[in-house]
Formats: sequence, structure tokens, C-alpha cells
Amino acid sequence: MTVRIGVLTSGGDAQGMNAAVRAVVRTALSAHAEVYGILEGWQGAVDGGDYIRPLDWDDVSGITALGGTVIGTARCAAFRTAEGRRTAVAHLIEKGIDRLIVIGGDGSLTGTDALRAEWPDHVAALLASGAITPEQAERHHSLVIAGLVGSIDNDMVGTDMTIGTDSALHRIVEAIDAIASTAASHQRSFVVEVMGRHCGYLALMAAIAGGADYVFIPEQPPSADWHAHMASVLRRARNAGRRTSIVVVAEGAADADGNPITAEHVRAVLSDEMGEDARVTILGHVQRGGTPSAYDRWMASMIGHAAVEQVLGDASEAQVVGVRANRPHAQPLVEAVAATRNIATLIAEKRFDEAMAARGHSFVQMHAAFRRLSEARTAVETPDPDKRVAIMHVGGLAPGMNAAAKALVRLGVDHGFTMLGVQGGFPGLIAGDVRELRWGDVEGWTSTGGANLGTRRWIPGEEELYGLARSVETLGIDGIVIVGGFNAYRALTLLQEEKKRYPSLNIPTVVLPASIDNNLPGLQMAIGADTALNVAVQAVDRIKLSASAAKRAFVVETMGRHCGFLALATGVAGGAERVYLNEDGLSIGALAADIDAMVAAFSGGQSFWLAIRNEEASAFYTTDLLTRMFEAEGHGLYSVRGVVLGHVQQGGTPSPFDRINGVRLAAAVTDWMNEKLATGEGIQAFATPDGIRPVKELDDLVDWEVRRPLEQWWLVLKPVLAALGHRPGSDVANT
Repeated sequence: MTVRIGVLTSGGDAQGMNAAVRAVVRTALSAHAEVYGILEGWQGAVDGGDYIRPLDWDDVSGITALGGTVIGTARCAAFRTAEGRRTAVAHLIEKGIDRLIVIGGDGSLTGTDALRAEWPDHVAALLASGAITPEQAERHHSLVIAGLVGSIDNDMVGTDMTIGTDSALHRIVEAIDAIASTAASHQRSFVVEVMGRHCGYLALMAAIAGGADYVFIPEQPPSADWHAHMASVLRRARNAGRRTSIVVVAEGAADADGNPITAEHVRAVLSDEMGEDARVTILGHVQRGGTPSAYDRWMASMIGHAAVEQVLGDASEAQVVGVRANRPHAQPLVEAVAATRNIATLIAEKRFDEAMAARGHSFVQMHAAFRRLSEARTAVETPDPDKRVAIMHVGGLAPGMNAAAKALVRLGVDHGFTMLGVQGGFPGLIAGDVRELRWGDVEGWTSTGGANLGTRRWIPGEEELYGLARSVETLGIDGIVIVGGFNAYRALTLLQEEKKRYPSLNIPTVVLPASIDNNLPGLQMAIGADTALNVAVQAVDRIKLSASAAKRAFVVETMGRHCGFLALATGVAGGAERVYLNEDGLSIGALAADIDAMVAAFSGGQSFWLAIRNEEASAFYTTDLLTRMFEAEGHGLYSVRGVVLGHVQQGGTPSPFDRINGVRLAAAVTDWMNEKLATGEGIQAFATPDGIRPVKELDDLVDWEVRRPLEQWWLVLKPVLAALGHRPGSDVANT
């Protein structure tokens, strides 16, 4: 008998749930299993009938860009009773379902695991009452489950991110950006309250990405005299030239004695004790709504695919499938939920350091980085600082460069450095186009696209090295931070080789990685890659709408050079049938099969077909050639358009992740620079999330010829795309 899998969404909705549902349905169908959607969460299981219905390939077409959940979610009081759960079991067995994938929060997943434990007892009772047959009891003697965490709070221990968190962060940061512009016009202060219950992730990361001045989170509450500390931090920033103050408050915030800290409370302190013109914005459920971000689409697709593999395998223990280092990660559901709920206990018991540690190393690291930025000195306090650190950009433009530069300047000033901005990369440094950057000079840089210092791909050759060394010596530069892409790494190896000939180049030099191509070593994501991906996915959404009135195929070309990250992730997040990568190459045989699939799809009633092409997928099969080939073979059945996204992917407002990533790496780089300047070590190195690594390690990590890392984590998405883009039983696919 064919295996049947049930899928439901339960509890609060979260952007990206639809991508997970689509992935579950199509992965299961590709594995020759049947899938049933359980509508309205556990309420649908209790009600039965048409609330449990089969889902086919086309039922989940076009849903990845939609917020909410198309199969519905609801609170179910009946499911909290043994009688209600027994009724749900009867309805599931009636449909032949004994494998479940539940997308929801910790409460939903806990209830599901309780049902799994009770299942044999319910089966025995239903058999005794005659509600099910002996054959049904034998066939469905146990329940296999896998959980996916759908929660904007990012509150599940053991997974880096939960479905919906990144999208909610987008909504919050968009609001803070808008608030900041109006607040600065009137020199007002704003208090922004965000969701999160007992988890401060949204508040902390929004404060970092939004350039806020102060944040209150449940895991690290302030002392009872927090009024004075907040006032000191805000006044220092105002005195340095900031026109506004923004304070972010998590909805579960309290002081160390457990007294709640509300947005209105903070506003009153700002108004009454500081004389600020302060306003409150409570974002509320807008954080749950809107189009899912690119990350929430491809990540949810990836773990939805993994969840099906879990329930089709030998899974005797309930698992929750999350993500670690951008790869699927399964852990026992009971352990994950227990660890998550224990954090509230730790907070209640005032064991705050343990609560912070339970959130993970990255959370602790980012909280420390925010505190340093928020409380940083706004000026170098020594009359003649002896350490001068230059910041420059090398390589293509990457959104988030300005956020990284701002963090470098303010953290560098806090270390006591004189920070120098180099205009226009190496040519600017050679020409001496350098100016001091003070705390106030980088105000407002966090949310701006482009690169205020300019950037050039050019790196010096043999004839320019003398001029470079002379300029570094003349300007008295003691250390250099290069924010950039692959050419920055090339420049780093050059400086390493030439510092013996030119002693002035024997200074600490470090590359902070920024590239929309995401082709840099030792990283999950380079600064700029997430923004570029969101731009590409948003473009695909618009392209789909443009084709809604006609039968049309599109070939969309992304950037990336020889690295397939942008193309592959756009394909998974955007619902493509095919993705053409440089890593795979292109052949006439493969294209002929794709043309056959396209013709069959449109002949079968499909109205849209999407292929994503990496710009360097093939020197011969260009986007224009593919477009003409596909249309010629359609013989009028459909039309085909080619779209080259081009440099639009380098523009736009940097995403929250790219801003946060810039701060994380800047904190590590300035600490490293402080250490090396203190010891006098002239070391060339590059930054990764795991630490600063010496330049000599690059050859073991990089394929210099094709300009990409030897290990490409994003290739884990290839089987996901194959399962979701190819209809089983034929070469027909549908988005």
C-alpha cells in the first residue's frame, strides 16, 4: 500500500510556511508517496471529512510568495483532551495516514509528540469500539512524525533559525528605517516594541540592523536603575551629532527584579526624565505578515524536503528538523522543546548568563557587539593617538558595505584608533585620497546601499607597488581593513608576497568579506549576498505576475560569475523548473530534454515555466540563445522571454542579515587589529565567522582559476530543486 503523509500548520502563522508545505508535498510525491493536507491545523484532524484532503502537485503551485499558510491554522481546544485526540487518530487512520509533518511552534510540536506516544492506546481503544478494523489497526500501529518550527520568534533551541524569523526581521527593520527618517527630521525619540515572547532575538537583531541606540531583551535584563544608564548612552550619541534616538523593546522585557519594561514605560522615562519628544510604535501582527523573504523560502524548502526524508526513513523517535550552518539538522523533538522551555525557567530564576548561553554562541556574540556599539566612545580620548587604521573597498559593490564600514569606524574609535576612509580603493590609497572618519561621519550609513567610500576592482601591479608603499608610509597607516570580494583576497596575497621588499606594507591587513556572488572562502554568506538574492527573488515574483495573462516561459539570468549560489538559491526560492550552473555546465542533450519537458508542460495546461541561468553557466549557450531555442521549439504553443537582472542585484537597501553580518565581522576584525597592533605583528589575514585566518590558508580553500571556494555548501540545494521542480512520472514540472 502507498505510504500516506499528512501535513499541517498549527499555532501562529509564519512567513515561509507555504514554502515548507510545497516542499513537503512535492518531495513526497517525487518519492511516490501520497500527501494529505490537514486543513486548519489540529482542528481539521478533529473534524475530519473534507478537512483532510489529498494534495497534488498543482495544489501547491505559486504559493511560495504568499504569506500566512494556505492550508490554514487554528487553535483547537478539543485536541487538548484525550477524547479529541482519539477522534483525530480515528480520522487520520480513516484516511490511511500514519506519518505526519507538523509545521508550528513548540506547543504544537509538543502536542504532536504526545499524540505519538498515545497513538497505540488510541488505536487499541478504537479497535475495541469497532471504529477501525483489525487490518487498519495492524497497518497503522504507530505514528511517525517530524516537526518543522514555524515561529517568527526564533525561540527553538538547536536550530539557527526558525521559519518566519527572517521575514519578520525584514518587516521590523523596514519600519525602523522609516521611523528613523521621520524621527531625524524632528529630532524625536522613538520606542519600538517587537514580538518575541521570552526570546529577545527579534529585538536584538532589529536593534543592530536598524542602528538603534538601546535595546531591552528578556534574557539579559538591566538593573533597576536602567533609567540612568539608558540616558547616559542616548545623551552621548546626541552630543556626538545624532539627531534621533531609537530604543527597541522586546514584548517580554523586564528588569533584573522581574518588573516588566513596556514601551510606554520607556517613553515616559525619555519624556519625563530626559525631556525628549518621544513616541511609541508597537508593530504587532505586521511582523507576521507580508511576502516571505528569500531566506525563508529556500530554507523552508530545504528543511521541508529533509522532513519528508525523515518520516519515510526509520524514524522511531520524533525529530524536529531545523537548520545549522545552512544545512538541515535533525534533533530529538522532546530534547529541543525541553531546552527551549527551560530558558523561561532560567530567566525566572535570574540565571541570566545561562539563559543567554542557551540561546547559542551567535546570540551572545551579537549582544556583546551591540553593547559595544551602543556604548562605544564617540571620540578618541588621547590627544595624539598613535594607531591609524585605514578602511577601503576592493571588488564589486555589495550591499552592506556601508553598514560594515560604520561598525568598523565606531568600534575602531572605541579602541582608540584614528580611523581613515580611503576613497576609491587602491587607486585612492596610492593617490592619497584619504580622510579621517569620526563617529558622526558615519551616522546613517547602516541602512544605505552603495559604498560611500567607493570601490574599485583594480589591484596594484608590479609598477604600482612602490607608489602604494610610499603612500602607506607617508600617511602613517598602521593597519588596513579591506572590505571586498575576490580581488581583495588577491590583493591580500600580493601584500603578503611583497611586504619583505616594501617594509611599510608589513602591517596588519585583513579582508572583511563582501560579495554578492558569495564565492568567498570559509563563509556561509558574504556581505551583500542575501540582499542580492532578495532582489533576484523579488524580480522573479514580478516576472511571474507579468506572465499571468499568457502562456509564457522565462529565462532569467543572475550574476555570480562562476559561482552558482545566486542562481541556485533564486531557483529554489522562486520556484524554478530548471537552474543552469557553471558548476554543472550545459549540453545540447540536456537542453533537448528540457525543451521536451517544457513543451509537455504547456501542452498539459501549464501557463508558466521558469529557468534560472547563472551568467557564466556556458560561454556558448547564452541567455539569448536559450530564449530563442526554447521559443523556436514551442511552435507557437508559448512565448519565451529572456531577462538579464544585471546590476540591479548590487543595488537596493541592504537586508537585515547583511547589516548584522557586517557588524559581526567588524567586531571580530577590530578586536584582531587591536591585538596585532599591540604586538606589532604585520600579518595578512581574512575574516570568517569562526575567526580571523592567516592568508597562507587561502590556497587550501580556494579554486583561484574559477574564483570560488572548494567547498560550496549551497550545492545541498540541488536535490531540493530536483525534487520540487520535476513532476514525478514525467519530465513535466510546474511552479
